[in-house]
Amino acid sequence: MGVPAFFRWLSRKYPSIIVHCLEEKSKECSGVRVPVDTSKPNPNEVEFDNLYLDMNGIIHPCTHPEDKPAPKNEDEMMVAIFEYMDRLFNIVRPRRVLYMAIDGVAPRAKMNQQRSRRFRASKEGVELAEEKHKMREEVIQRGGYLPPEEIKERFDSNCITPGTEFMNNLAKCLRYYIADRLSNNPGWRNITVFLSDASVPGEGEHKIMDFIRRQRAQPNHDPNTHHCLCGADADLIMLGLATHEPNFTIIREEFKPNKPRPCSLCGQMGHEIKDCQGMAKEKKGEHDEFADSIPVSEQEFIFIRLSILREYLERELTMASLPFPYDFERSVDDWVFMCFFVGNDFLPHLPSLEIREGAIDRLVGIYKDVVHKTGGYLTESGFVNLERVELIMQAVGVAEDNIFKKLCAFLFFHKQGPAYLPTGQFAPQAIGGQGRPHAIENARHAAYEMRMQGMNQHNMSSAGPGDQDSRGMKRKAEDSDSEPEPEDNVRLWEEGWKQRYYKTKFDVDVTDDEFRKKVVKSYGCASWKWYFPFHYAPFASDFKDIKNMFTDFEKGTKPFMPLEQLMGVFPAASGNFLPTSWRALMSDPDSSIIDFYPDDFAIDLNGKKYAWQGVALLPFVDERRLRAALEQVYPDLTTDESKRNSLGSDVVFVAKSHPLCDFIIELYHGTEIPAELCHGILGTLNLDDDPILPNKIKFMDPQYKEDYIFKAVVLPGAKIPNKVLKPHDWEQSNHRPWRPQLGFNPNRQQAHLDQSGFRALGQHRGGPYSNAPPPSSYHQGNFHRGQPSSYSCK
Repeated sequence: MGVPAFFRWLSRKYPSIIVHCLEEKSKECSGVRVPVDTSKPNPNEVEFDNLYLDMNGIIHPCTHPEDKPAPKNEDEMMVAIFEYMDRLFNIVRPRRVLYMAIDGVAPRAKMNQQRSRRFRASKEGVELAEEKHKMREEVIQRGGYLPPEEIKERFDSNCITPGTEFMNNLAKCLRYYIADRLSNNPGWRNITVFLSDASVPGEGEHKIMDFIRRQRAQPNHDPNTHHCLCGADADLIMLGLATHEPNFTIIREEFKPNKPRPCSLCGQMGHEIKDCQGMAKEKKGEHDEFADSIPVSEQEFIFIRLSILREYLERELTMASLPFPYDFERSVDDWVFMCFFVGNDFLPHLPSLEIREGAIDRLVGIYKDVVHKTGGYLTESGFVNLERVELIMQAVGVAEDNIFKKLCAFLFFHKQGPAYLPTGQFAPQAIGGQGRPHAIENARHAAYEMRMQGMNQHNMSSAGPGDQDSRGMKRKAEDSDSEPEPEDNVRLWEEGWKQRYYKTKFDVDVTDDEFRKKVVKSYGCASWKWYFPFHYAPFASDFKDIKNMFTDFEKGTKPFMPLEQLMGVFPAASGNFLPTSWRALMSDPDSSIIDFYPDDFAIDLNGKKYAWQGVALLPFVDERRLRAALEQVYPDLTTDESKRNSLGSDVVFVAKSHPLCDFIIELYHGTEIPAELCHGILGTLNLDDDPILPNKIKFMDPQYKEDYIFKAVVLPGAKIPNKVLKPHDWEQSNHRPWRPQLGFNPNRQQAHLDQSGFRALGQHRGGPYSNAPPPSSYHQGNFHRGQPSSYSCK
């Protein structure tokens, strides 16, 4: 999930949270590449315990990169993913846990956004192909030169969705990758690896957060654990803060704007497809031996230190003269809660809350007033005080008229650009960059130039905004932008904006109070099957009398099956990833659900400039109609397709040298993991029917000899204990702060076994489980989520 502009705003306001990563490079000796020894101390001078990979942020740039040639086939894609993960492991060097999470089947609310993205991607792919064909004909008619058009199948990034054969192959390749690294890389020797592939429901970041929260609630949890989470989505910052872990770091790629990209028509750098002239390709090298190489700078990484961000927030959120003791952790929860009003993947953000215009700072100011007046926080142990939320929304609503006028002026300014860009010490610098600005030689002269440029901008403003360029200079007629600005019929900055908004977006009159209440009530009820049934959000001023609106929460809902999700998010153009009889439902004119898959659809720019910022006006999928149609084609699934359509569980891997390995090898019946052997991780292990055992050849690969053996144990299926602290735990502890116990209690009883979780595999050797069935009777089982019988409150 991403929140547009959030990271840019955060890094500019709190610049010290960004630190550039130091990466040790492999060396070449006598023609042999010597890999980095990741078992050595971290060059970043911090030792991380756990590394969590939000894998979709790795899969997408490796399969269809924007700044370099795309991989030629699926094998090259897998290698690129492996190399990317090796770089991250080299930088972070975790010592306890590596958790790899791929997006599984998402909640219905997220599926609507996935549906919009995939329909857009399909439409943009078709439009790009048409544009390339048109431009190719024009260039050739002008006598230009273009290389012969390659006939190759376009990679459809929509295949990066749970349930496709590509994701199934990826899961198999990741198992191979993990087994290889555990066997050969000394830095992997003592870590526990978890793989949560696309068969496990839930988004990657949410599965990671669930893992952290559950382990944090266990009595064996080490409160000094240092976490590192890899992902580019801005919401990871908020999720990391919500864990309340004191040592939490996020690693992500450093954003560098305006990176050069090759022309998709001629393959040369320096221009876009619309400016392609069909010039002959320049010779690279004496014999043109570097013709296919495109100079690409290696992507660098930055750390976002949430511990420093917590210090910033503590200074900003601290409130004096409260009628009760101030609790910073409660304020952090409230701050995270308010941030989701400005953008998330499940709901459209409120029109009056725009990050670029200072929405978060405005919310914080109102929040402090509300806490002072009401004597309490917005949230408590996951429960929201709706009366206080309503006070904040109404305060924003009162100012909405002025907010829209300021937002209009803000957007106008940024369309024109700054009047003057200073150089030297005052020049803009890239976030996280290593370079330092040049010192200003004559500060007085630089200040004079900036002052004069501002005066010139003011004096020339009479020429009108459309007649000036970004430097305040008068534009020539031929330099003016030929593309007209998109028409905005709502005009939020003019009187009557609310009436126009509801009439244009919802086709109702603003006086229809019942409809507006319906929109507000639909804005917040979370479950697997819930979704917001409108394309546009209400205004903050519409949040009235919401105290009793959100009282009924549907429990016990379940996610879609993988192939069902594909039917809910794919356009007909991506139907080749589905079984034959299923894809026919997308294109057959007589299909009962053909209206779910329009060939074309409108995009409402909604006051924005670019199509990708607009709202895709797609019909919402009716779950009951979809399931009724699928009942007719379910019997057509093959064995492999049925397997892809099933939900799985996490997988655990350990090396032969891991303290837990011998215990697993002795394992035959469900047994609780000794916490002291696995970094305090608790759960129950059972056997798997497809084990990878030490000294057994499992993967056939040409780079390995026939007698090569892996020295690792693979533990398919892993879930963690389901005990998470609830408000009643605090009540039972006489309102004292709960703290996890340190150390292992051998007399601890397991009080509860939950639904499916970890699976394990082992090899019979006798010992404490020597009476277990022989190796030939391996069976598949689950790693159950065990629940300790008691917690210590100190």
